[in-house]
Amino acid sequence: MTKSAATMGQDAYTTDEFGIVHQKLSGIDAELYNEDQLPTSMQARTWDWVSISALWVGMVVCIPTYLLASYLIGAGMSWDQAVFTILLANAIVLIPMVLIGHAGTKYGIPFPVLLRSSFGPVGAKIPAVARGIVACGWFGIQTWVGGSAIYVILNTLTSGGIASDPLPILGINIGQFICFLAFWGLHLYFIRNGTESIRWLETYAAPFLLLMGFALLAWAYFRAGGFGEMLSTPSAFDPGQPKEGQFWAVFWPSLTGMVGFWATLALNIPDFTRYAKSQRDQFMGQAIGLPIPMALFAFIASAVTSATVVIFGEAIWDPIQLAERMGGASIIIALIALVVATLTTNLAANVVAPAHGFSNLAPKAINMRVGGYITAGIGIVMFPWILVNHIVGWLIAYSALLGPIAGVMLADYYLLRKTKLNVTDLFRMKGIYEGSNGWNWAGIGALIIGILPNLPGFMAGVGLVDGTSDLFATIYTYAWFVGLFVAGIAYLILAKILNK
Repeated sequence: MTKSAATMGQDAYTTDEFGIVHQKLSGIDAELYNEDQLPTSMQARTWDWVSISALWVGMVVCIPTYLLASYLIGAGMSWDQAVFTILLANAIVLIPMVLIGHAGTKYGIPFPVLLRSSFGPVGAKIPAVARGIVACGWFGIQTWVGGSAIYVILNTLTSGGIASDPLPILGINIGQFICFLAFWGLHLYFIRNGTESIRWLETYAAPFLLLMGFALLAWAYFRAGGFGEMLSTPSAFDPGQPKEGQFWAVFWPSLTGMVGFWATLALNIPDFTRYAKSQRDQFMGQAIGLPIPMALFAFIASAVTSATVVIFGEAIWDPIQLAERMGGASIIIALIALVVATLTTNLAANVVAPAHGFSNLAPKAINMRVGGYITAGIGIVMFPWILVNHIVGWLIAYSALLGPIAGVMLADYYLLRKTKLNVTDLFRMKGIYEGSNGWNWAGIGALIIGILPNLPGFMAGVGLVDGTSDLFATIYTYAWFVGLFVAGIAYLILAKILNK
């Protein structure tokens, strides 16, 4: 118990395993909470807008973000079209990010607890775990990327001494697998020490990561004598170019994929904003920390890759390969920066949400720490070195699931509840959010209805069926947007019919 909490009465507050003070509630059901899930006390809300901005910078600066611009330019966009698409996508996803984050700051509750308002105390477990499984996939991908950077460092220092033939079943060599496990193990330290240790890492890593980004940009500019050919290359969609007139056909699915990149955090952002000092801090922190750094990092990726055409005679998008080609001491510095960048992103974006989600399944048996360990375990068995080769399809596919969840949450919190929640009843099986035996069928039904229009396109996209109609293919192009609006409208209608 901290001194500030103790002075206000020990019966009113409790301290979780990480030393964070939470408000106790009376008359709540033991099977619906542990100390990690109780509302954060005002004394525990220490994150100002700088902390939240740093959180976002730490998440934005990572290898998958760097590669987003490569996908768009590879699809035919010019560098400025690619940067604009990324900026627009993040300005769009910022809207639900701030709106859903409002509940975390106002009530101090995490994402799975907020879900109980729209899905019921039992039904909330479905979207919470669905969000968690997506994060487990990203956790594995990011861990593989960080492990790959470590592998390149060691392989360079030993002049290729740890390279070997691929292992059966795994498809990667023993050196790669050991480096992957070593980076995976590093995450366990921060999982063990909780959210506040992640905030500390993000706050101190953010300026370092920005400095490394600008240093890389400066290196590329001076080595190439300018940024080179790519920044002057016209769009493939311009008149007389190979894909003339096809811009919108590429733009809309690309925009959906870019929105899907952070659609995960748009759901569980209350896991972080519950620590914000005020609504102004959570709004300013996210508005400053998300769209502009994403666009800036996309420009750095485009400019540096443009310079590699001049420096090395080919475009090198993968920053790990680029660091390897740079040689000398710079390879070590660059790859250490990549390891830090990947660690900060992975911990904040892909550990906290699934840890809360799995904890919500059985709060008395699974706390945040155990939920984090479960996340780490699932991240391995998903074979992320295979999943990483299908990132864009993965982005659109899960956006078809996450969009409907966001739609239900926003419709419930703003249009049905008018931002007014009874926090105590969120922890009661027989409270006002009970629904039918813990299930709010309006939320479950709306989630299913929101997913259905995207299902044919999804099945075709993953190869379960041989194509689909033009109508469903077009709908799937806008998967996140369609799911959000369809589910939100369906929820309001079903809530009126079922929850009289």
